[in-house]
Amino acid sequence: MSSIQIGLSEEQRAGSAGILRATLADAYLLYTKTRKYHWNVEGSHFHDLHKLFEGQYEQIDGEIDDIAERIRALGVYSTGSLKEFLDDTRLQEDSGVQISSTQMIENLLSDHEALIRHLRLDLQRASDEFGDAGNQDFLTGLMESHEKMAWMLRSLLR
Repeated sequence: MSSIQIGLSEEQRAGSAGILRATLADAYLLYTKTRKYHWNVEGSHFHDLHKLFEGQYEQIDGEIDDIAERIRALGVYSTGSLKEFLDDTRLQEDSGVQISSTQMIENLLSDHEALIRHLRLDLQRASDEFGDAGNQDFLTGLMESHEKMAWMLRSLLR
């Protein structure tokens, strides 16, 4: 196998991949939580929330694939087990009793906002610490996507 010659050292690629690994875990946890809420939402706004959650988990699912493929493009193997995702995530898993649809919205909004904050720091690290403008741009796109999803959720709480 030939060496990877993309203008980043092995250490830079590993550092950028480490950022992406945490982002992948966060996205997978958020995907799982959103899907759970899609399955279990109840109440007078069931149909609208069921559809909203479905649209958001489908969007996150696409991002998960993009993140994992970006890790591989850097020459690093991607994580892929639930244990690895739970070890790497910066978000909190949601398990236990059934919650109200309003609490579901609040939980998802909180997670999107936390992910956005992490992405803001991560994209700066990608550039400053690892000289990876491609990763910085990629993370900026993810941040913008989650800002829009957060806005949609926030609008339901007004």
